[in-house]
Amino acid sequence: MTGRDRILAALSLQQPDRVPLFELAYNEASVIGIARHFTDKLPPPKPVADMTPEELLMIFDALALFLEELDIEGVSARVLHHEEPMGNDYFKDKWGITYKRNPFGLAFPMEGPIKSASDLKRYTPPKFDPDVDLFMLSMIKARFSGKKAIVFCSHDCFRYSWGLRGGLEHLLIDYIDNPKLAHELARISTDYHKEEVAAALDAGADAVALEDDLAFNANTLMSPAQFDEFIGPYQKELVDVIHSKGGKAIKHTDGNIWPIIDRFIEIGFDGIHPLQPQAGMDLKRVKELYGDKACLLGNIDCMEVLPSGTEEEVEQAVRQAIEDAASGGGYIMTSSNTIHPGCKPENYIAMVRAARKYGKYS
Repeated sequence: MTGRDRILAALSLQQPDRVPLFELAYNEASVIGIARHFTDKLPPPKPVADMTPEELLMIFDALALFLEELDIEGVSARVLHHEEPMGNDYFKDKWGITYKRNPFGLAFPMEGPIKSASDLKRYTPPKFDPDVDLFMLSMIKARFSGKKAIVFCSHDCFRYSWGLRGGLEHLLIDYIDNPKLAHELARISTDYHKEEVAAALDAGADAVALEDDLAFNANTLMSPAQFDEFIGPYQKELVDVIHSKGGKAIKHTDGNIWPIIDRFIEIGFDGIHPLQPQAGMDLKRVKELYGDKACLLGNIDCMEVLPSGTEEEVEQAVRQAIEDAASGGGYIMTSSNTIHPGCKPENYIAMVRAARKYGKYS
């Protein structure tokens, strides 16, 4: 089986010949750290915004190198967003949202263009540009098409709704005080991303991951009733588009999703990621309840084990995850979020090797 075959089999709740591996994202510093185990021709780590086009291509080549060397089954493709520099690590994206980049290169929304309902009347949403927005996907397709499953990372109605409002708290208040505005924002984001994911699947993606986080460690960010009103119907539209194009739909969200995980099943998501252990997402329990309804992705702890554990502890975590979730197929091994700069490259490689050791189906 090819890597693509394994991922698609797992997402279809079938059993491939071994447990497949995938990561939703590798930070640039992590790419360099892992790839240095296979080559010394790499630029020094620095924020992607500061990299030259040549350095960005080197990062892509480094990623491709270790994905091939380690025989990772899936690869994610992202949109390389337009950034308008504003000075002092601030920039504005094409949605008009202002961000500030932290020392690790991660950007966080600081201000949005929609301060009130009246602002929405004057707001013009950005246009989807396939030549720009699918550039990374085209590179990955040229390198891996037919070999590895290509997962296009996109959004649903939540992330850009609160970004346009300039903060999560504003949107959550809108759910109570201004539901009409909340629905109008959800419609703008959903319509944009329906066009985007349809084009991505037409361009060669095998699956789409909708990345909007809906929970924190203790609970969901909104009540189940608010999810049902403001989020679920819009997600269903996106999942229906993905399925109409023959793709698989993966829902990513950090945190404790027990209050709404059944909603993801009803909406029709093929996979649920990343089942964060610190948030109470016990992998064995999720498998017992939902393993025959959706593929499970994740659960290898990237908060403690991958950053500071020993390679033996990583191996034990991998072995436990396979014992808890791999039976019968429908499991893809990933970290409990992404391979971020705090993760030891050696521990990521240990995770891959342990998966190969224990993840063969007899």
